[in-house]
Amino acid sequence: MIALRMLQGKVILITGCLGAAGRSALPMFLERGAILFGCDIHPIGHYPEIVQLKEEYGEQRFVYKQADICDEDQVIAVMSDIDRSFGRLDGTYHNVYRNVEKPAVELSLAEWEDSIRGTLTSTFMVCKYALPLLIRSGGGSIVNMSSILGQIPITGCYAYGAAKAGVIHFTRVLALDYAQYGVRANTVIPGDFRSAEVYALQTEQHKEAMRRNAFLGRSGMADEINEVAAFLLSDASSYVTGSSYHVDGGFHL
Repeated sequence: MIALRMLQGKVILITGCLGAAGRSALPMFLERGAILFGCDIHPIGHYPEIVQLKEEYGEQRFVYKQADICDEDQVIAVMSDIDRSFGRLDGTYHNVYRNVEKPAVELSLAEWEDSIRGTLTSTFMVCKYALPLLIRSGGGSIVNMSSILGQIPITGCYAYGAAKAGVIHFTRVLALDYAQYGVRANTVIPGDFRSAEVYALQTEQHKEAMRRNAFLGRSGMADEINEVAAFLLSDASSYVTGSSYHVDGGFHL
C-alpha cells in the first residue's frame, strides 16, 4: 500500500518520456499519485497508449510537451511551462541520450559531439534550469539515468560511455552543492534491458557481452529500473543523495 501512495501529489518532470523507460514510468508514476510533465522529441500521437493515458488522467495530472532537450531554449521553455501549469516542481527523471558505437578511428567528431550533447550536456541543462524551481518548491529529488557502460568498457562505446560516466560524476557534485537547499541527486545505472529501441543501437557483440556478464542471466525490464527511480523520487529516500543504484542483474560485479 505504501508503494501506491509514494509519489502522491509530487510534480515530476520525465524527459525522454516516449522512450522505453519513459513509457514504462508514465503509468507507474501516475498510479502512485504523481503529477507528471512529460517531454520528448517525438510527437505523442505516435504512441496511442500514451495518448490514452493523457486522456484518462487529464491536464491536471499529465501534461505533455514535444521538445528537444538537447536545445537550451527548449529546456528553458519546458521549465516555464511546468511553472505555469503547476507552480512547483518536486522531482526530475532524466532519460535522454544519444548513442553511436564505432571504432575510434571511424567515429567522426560530429558523432562524438552529438552523443556528448545528447547524453551529458542535456543532463546538465535539465538540472541547471530545474534547480531554481526545485529550490523554490522547498527542495526535491533529481534522478539522472546513467548506464553500466559509463563504468565498464564495451567495444566501440566511446562517446556514450564517456558521457554516461560524466553523468555519474556530475550528479555527485550536484548532490554536494545543492544539499543545502534540500535538493537530492542520484543516478540509476541500468545494465542490459529489454527494449527494441535500445537493441537497435547495439551491435550483436555488445548484446551478447551484456547477457553473458549479468549474474541473473537475463535482460532487465523497464519497470525494474523505474521501481528504483520511483523510490529515489519519493520521500522514502529522504536520506539518500549522491548515490548510484545499479539495476543490472549483477553485471557491474
